[in-house]
Amino acid sequence: MRAVAYRKSLPVSSAESLLDVELPVPEPGPRDLLVRVEAVAVNPVDHKVRQNSDPGGENKVLGWDAAGTVVAVGGEVELFKPGDEVYYAGAIDRPGANSEYHLVDERITALKPTTLTFTEAAALPLTSLTAWEGLFERLGLHYDLLDETGALLVTAAAGGVGAMVGQLASALTGLTVIGTASRPETVAFARSMGVHHVVDYHRPLLPQLAEVAPQGLDHVFSTAGTARNLPVYAEALRPFGRIVAIDDGDGVPLGLLKSKSISFHWEYMYTRSMFRTADLDRQRKILTQVARLVDAGVIATTATRDLGPLNAANLREAHRIMESGTAIGKITLTGF
Repeated sequence: MRAVAYRKSLPVSSAESLLDVELPVPEPGPRDLLVRVEAVAVNPVDHKVRQNSDPGGENKVLGWDAAGTVVAVGGEVELFKPGDEVYYAGAIDRPGANSEYHLVDERITALKPTTLTFTEAAALPLTSLTAWEGLFERLGLHYDLLDETGALLVTAAAGGVGAMVGQLASALTGLTVIGTASRPETVAFARSMGVHHVVDYHRPLLPQLAEVAPQGLDHVFSTAGTARNLPVYAEALRPFGRIVAIDDGDGVPLGLLKSKSISFHWEYMYTRSMFRTADLDRQRKILTQVARLVDAGVIATTATRDLGPLNAANLREAHRIMESGTAIGKITLTGF
């Protein structure tokens, strides 16, 4: 089968940073689905793994957002059959989905939204899971409690995760959703994704937050710059507020949170699959609920730009855009 892999950690400008390769079609394990990949999306984790995890000359396939068609199932699979159209984020400790065929555990897979194309669906799984787990499990917000009051700040509101946080929080809670963005196009996209107020992260945040949330923040969903921004969060949050962060948090000054009894949580979408937790099937249920919300018109895909077929050249361009920090929504690739 055709696939895109890397063999050495190289700058994305190098033609060998990602390569077109041929690999054997994998055989499903007991709970695995063999999926013919129709479309993938690209996330920051892709280029971070490429940059920081050298495979020592072996082919390593990236890609943790996919939509496709089930073509075979393992002997213990109960929930899916060949022909089903599915979407999923996969597991970071298994080969990624940048290949014609891909294995994924049925417990972290769901039927894709019927109203979306494969490309539109591929943009959703990783960010939807991250946003849902962060909001409703780590921050402890109550799903569908529209009279819940307070203010939520989400950083990088026009990014993949930020856009899903904005949609889910504004549609399923009564919170005032505040997002950070700076360019006219990112401000417009954040607003289209449900953010009620936008603050410019290039300007001092505290005065802007005081204007739109004079009573203070109750929750922060930090997607980037957590260590740098924690003093602002500590000042802006009300006592007993909550923070969830998804970035790499070296040097986070947690002592700043003690006097207000502010709680701090990490969200890592891969925790369930890495540790094979007892509630692994929870991710299938979340993705199923997201699909229902999409099909009901409550939330929308965050796919904004498709770069064409999945090959090394197009995937290098996707990584380049992601590394530049200028991406809006999700970048996808469709077919081979």
